[in-house]
Amino acid sequence: MSPSPAGSGLPPRYPFREDWEVAPTALAAEMAGESKPLLVDCRTPQEHGVARIGGSVLIPMNEIASRIEELDPHLGRRIVVHCHHGQRSLRVVAFLRERGFSDAWSLAGGIDAWSTGVDPAVPRY
Repeated sequence: MSPSPAGSGLPPRYPFREDWEVAPTALAAEMAGESKPLLVDCRTPQEHGVARIGGSVLIPMNEIASRIEELDPHLGRRIVVHCHHGQRSLRVVAFLRERGFSDAWSLAGGIDAWSTGVDPAVPRY
């Protein structure tokens, strides 16, 4: 782990895992580009109803194993998983990588960091 990169949209002492996570501002830049990653929201439907990142696909963490076939068409594509603060999404990314999704990443700090570092219109909870 290393300290959060400057301009990342993360708190200064966030324990950034560069081999597992993408910073909020880096994801925002990717989403603005031509090769957009698939954004998977692994939170609950209730959390998704409170706040969401536009374009994300809701697959709750407890459903990921039973719905993995929905991701099969994206096997070679970059996938970024997010949750509230980034812990559940790290577990989902580990699961995906074990199943061949080598370009799966977790949004560092989750939707909370996205709201504070990229898009304040996304509610915090």
